Amino acid sequence: MGEYVLSSKLNGLLNKRRMVGIGDVTTASAEDILAYNRSEFKQSLFRKMYRPKTHNIIERTFIIPVTDGAVTGYLFEKVKDKAIAGQNSLIILFHDGGWILGNMRKCDAVCSNICNATGATVLAVDYRLSPQFKFPVPLEDCYSAFLWAAQGARYWKVDPDKIYLMGNCAGGNLAACVSRLARDRKGPKIAGQILLSPITDGRMRTESQEKFKDCPTLTEKSLKYFIQNYSREPKDILDPLFSPLLAKDHSRLPETLIICGEYDPLLDESMLYAQALSSADTPAKCLVAKGAFHSFMDFPSLEATKDTMFAVTTFIGGRAVSGVELLSKEERKKLERRPRLVVE
Repeated sequence: MGEYVLSSKLNGLLNKRRMVGIGDVTTASAEDILAYNRSEFKQSLFRKMYRPKTHNIIERTFIIPVTDGAVTGYLFEKVKDKAIAGQNSLIILFHDGGWILGNMRKCDAVCSNICNATGATVLAVDYRLSPQFKFPVPLEDCYSAFLWAAQGARYWKVDPDKIYLMGNCAGGNLAACVSRLARDRKGPKIAGQILLSPITDGRMRTESQEKFKDCPTLTEKSLKYFIQNYSREPKDILDPLFSPLLAKDHSRLPETLIICGEYDPLLDESMLYAQALSSADTPAKCLVAKGAFHSFMDFPSLEATKDTMFAVTTFIGGRAVSGVELLSKEERKKLERRPRLVVE
C-alpha cells in the first residue's frame, strides 16, 4: 500500500469525485456505465471539480468518418485578437476512462482548460468504447480521426506542421499507438505527443503498480478490469499497439513529453517508456508531478495541473522537450500575476 501525503484541496476534490463517480467500475452493469457516460452531473458540484475559468472559447461539433461507422469530434478554439497573426497549434486529445468510460461533458471541461491555458485549438475524439468495441477498434477510430483532422487543419487556421497528440491514461496509450501507426503507415507528420500517465504495458508488472495499487483514482482491480475488457484475447496485451513499451522499435517517433503523478501506479511504465524512446534516439522526457495522483489533470484548480499546463504550453511553443520542466513554487508565484499563462 502506498503512503500518500495529500493537500487538503486534493482531499476535498477526491471526496467530491466520489459523489459523482461511477463507484467500483468492476461491478457496474452495462446500464450503469452507459448512464455515467451520458451523465450531465450536478451543475454546482461539476463546476467546483472540473470546470476552469475560461474566456472566449468557441466549441464546434463534427462527425468524423471511421471504419464501419462514425464518431463525434469536439473542436475548441480560443477567440484571438484580430491584430494577432499566425496559425494555432492543434492538440488532438484522446480521453481517459480505461477505453470503457467516456463522459464527454467532463472531457469538454478538460479541453476548455487546455485550450484556455495553451491557446492551442483542441480536438477531442469521442472514439467507440469497449467492451462493445474491443482492441483495435478504438485505436483505429483515433487514427482515422487524426487523418481527418490533418486534412482539415487549414480550414481551422491551424498550422499543419504543429499537430500534437495528447491523452491521459488509456487516452495516452491511444496517442502513443496512433503515433506508431502514423510512422508505420507513413501518415501525416506529428509535431509531438503529450502523454499523461499513459498505459504502456498491459502486463501490470512494475513496482509502482504494486506500491500504489490502492490509488483512489486507479486501483489495481480497476486497471486489470479495463485491460481485460479492451483486449479480445490475452495475447493482445503483448501487441505493441496495445502495450507500446513492448515494441522492438522505438525510433522515428514524435518528440514526446510524458507527465505522471508521484502517487500514480503508472509512474514506472511512464518513466520506462521515456527511457525506451530516448534509447532509440526519439527525444523524450518524463516529468513527475509531486503530490499528485493518477488523473490529477481532471482538476484545473490543482497546482500540479497548472504546472502541467505550463509545461505543455512550453512544449507546443517549440521548446525542445529536453528543456521542458514543471514550474517551481517561485516560478508559479511569478506567473500567477500573468493570468493568460496559467489557469486562474
